[in-house]
Amino acid sequence: MNPSLDRESLARYAPKLAALSQEILFDDIWKRPELSARDRSLVTLAILAALGRVQQIPWHLQFGRQNGLTNTEITELFTHLAFYAGWPASVSALGCLTAEESECR
Repeated sequence: MNPSLDRESLARYAPKLAALSQEILFDDIWKRPELSARDRSLVTLAILAALGRVQQIPWHLQFGRQNGLTNTEITELFTHLAFYAGWPASVSALGCLTAEESECR
């Protein structure tokens, strides 16, 4: 599996995508007042786990912590997800939490 691109790498390889991500996603969508950044992090982590997008999970784990999530809450989220998204999705996401970027698969 290829590692996830960080913001700097994305900007080098796909500058327009990086600019759109920053301007639309992070400077607009993530700042809308109807949901807190903490809630948006919970939703994002749930969706990434449910869809098996584990490459994006390590970055969003760090971002979620910046937005106020604890490891206990994230663990509970992934445990809860097992019954809605399936055991493999839950276990893979938990693997990202325990591996912290180095071996998230």
